[in-house]
Amino acid sequence: MKRDNRLSVALHVLLHLDELGDTVTSDRLGPMLGMNPVVLRRTFAGLRDAGLLTSGKGHGGGYALARPLREIPLSAVYDALGLAAPFAIAPRDPDATCLLERAANDHLQAALDAAEATLRARLDAVTVADLAAAARALAPAHLAHRGPAAPPPDPELP
Repeated sequence: MKRDNRLSVALHVLLHLDELGDTVTSDRLGPMLGMNPVVLRRTFAGLRDAGLLTSGKGHGGGYALARPLREIPLSAVYDALGLAAPFAIAPRDPDATCLLERAANDHLQAALDAAEATLRARLDAVTVADLAAAARALAPAHLAHRGPAAPPPDPELP
């Protein structure tokens, strides 16, 4: 079963837009993210409609954050994408007449409802700024893994 990665893509895009700090086109972001710009524009539409992004056309156009990352909970991004239920599990017949199937359905639905409530609470509690902070915290380990950084340029050299 193919998993839906639109939330991950949208969060990745928001983080890059914040890092770039300017209006950015999907043609510029596409190669950075290894994605087709047309696919990105489809994702941007929901984010723009939800007031998370602004967009402009023509020369100097593109996409930019509509508000600071600290004001964007992950749940707002999730909602903006119009994603279906987070789990692909459902009763075969929600109106089953068989008592055994109804009992199974009731317990399954209770478990799904609890899991979805937990997911929603977590998405409400975390902002995109929290993700940016987590990325910054990972940077020293990432740089250490890549080896020593090049020394800064000598200011005495032309």
